[in-house]
Amino acid sequence: MVSIDDALKIIKDQSIELKVENRSLNECLGYSISKDILAPFDMPSFDNSAMDGYAVCGIATEYRIVGEIAAGDKSEIKLKRGEAVRIFTGAKVPENTTAVMMQEKTKVEGDKLVLDEKPKEGQCIRRKGEELEKDRLVFKKGYTITPAGIGLIGGLGFAEIEVFMKPVINLITTGNELIEPGKPKKESQIYESNSYALASACEHFGYKCQAKKQIEDNFEAIKSGIEKSLEKTDVLILSGGISVGAYDFVKQALEENGVEEQFYKVFQKPGKPLYFGRKGNKFVFALPGNPASSLSCFYIYVLPFLQKLSGSVKLGLERYSFPLAHDFENKTKRPAFLKAKIQNAQVEVLDGQSSSMIRSMALGNALAFLDAETAVKKGDLIECFLIS
Repeated sequence: MVSIDDALKIIKDQSIELKVENRSLNECLGYSISKDILAPFDMPSFDNSAMDGYAVCGIATEYRIVGEIAAGDKSEIKLKRGEAVRIFTGAKVPENTTAVMMQEKTKVEGDKLVLDEKPKEGQCIRRKGEELEKDRLVFKKGYTITPAGIGLIGGLGFAEIEVFMKPVINLITTGNELIEPGKPKKESQIYESNSYALASACEHFGYKCQAKKQIEDNFEAIKSGIEKSLEKTDVLILSGGISVGAYDFVKQALEENGVEEQFYKVFQKPGKPLYFGRKGNKFVFALPGNPASSLSCFYIYVLPFLQKLSGSVKLGLERYSFPLAHDFENKTKRPAFLKAKIQNAQVEVLDGQSSSMIRSMALGNALAFLDAETAVKKGDLIECFLIS
């Protein structure tokens, strides 16, 4: 058995091979860039108007209007003192422009422009290179692309970008008692939900399960299912069958498939029977079958590894400390990840902490961490992992 910190370190220290690919601008959201991006030109690449109004030359309250410039126009106008041009947002300001005055603060009388107030030097002008100068670092290698990032990359003229490929993920759930949702259920059966929860958790963070498979508690079937999945996946996630019961065949099936154990069992609650292994460049997480345990282990251990395999510099959930909304005591002898809800700048540890109970996780938005046999008072800060 290993500690939480040791398990996370083992995962973090795995040697991996990152693969790259070129993806078009509209298909790179959530991917991490494989090399630094430098600005290919100044941004903006010319002085331009920040709003609709009038470009003026000199500081005054009256000017003579000598023309108009729309966005995209290639104008040769050179303003002289006392002259102004009608100008629109994004249009290149003419030579000798002192300032741009927004149209709401102007009046036009024939070809005369009258201002409500004198302009200030440089107002309402976006200067060349104001946001980015040519060759300046835009994004460092490992930056995970956001919608705003796509906007900036597109604004720099890139139609596609080189990114790290995301891992191929397969998912196997095991258990004789499990049946597919929608089918008639016998009294002794349970609707299988872990595969849906885990696949959705992957999708929530930008990953996709290539295939899902449900296998009964049969050693040869589990062994065969693992063998076939390992042939076509980078990360295999299993749920159930990893404890020490008479029908828990997953660990032995992994060993007979040549998977090398990196750690087995973590000193924590929930999710003690957690397994992590590898076979060459294939990796396996065997998670407990209880729903809350399975999801908790995904958030704390699987997610940061998927991010590592994707070349991201961000590893794991966002972590913050919040004041506790009430007194609480972790009476167990193991550190605990507690289903919790953050609201109004404080955190509430929810009822229903059993590893089989997922309703409290569905109503919450965080996992609160507390050391073994630790009591905390209302207002004490407690570390939280944000799951949504």
